[in-house]
Amino acid sequence: MKSPILELYYFDACPYCQRVLKVIDELKIKVEFKDIYADVNDMQKLIYITGKKTVPCLFIEGKPMHESLEIMEWLRTNQAKLEKAQ
Repeated sequence: MKSPILELYYFDACPYCQRVLKVIDELKIKVEFKDIYADVNDMQKLIYITGKKTVPCLFIEGKPMHESLEIMEWLRTNQAKLEKAQ
């Protein structure tokens, strides 16, 4: 089974993002990180797709998930089938 592609839209000063980042680090999950303040294109893409710039937002195979608690639960529940970071 192929691991889903994960992209996390975030920014460092966001406490909700930090909770999600901590879980990603603990579980050693491979995620493509998109800092919306480091790259204006990432912010524009987030707004274009979701209609808002709310973070954290985890895209799972292109489908957005916004709530940090839901993201953390999804990562923990699905960790066995997620690709690990190098």
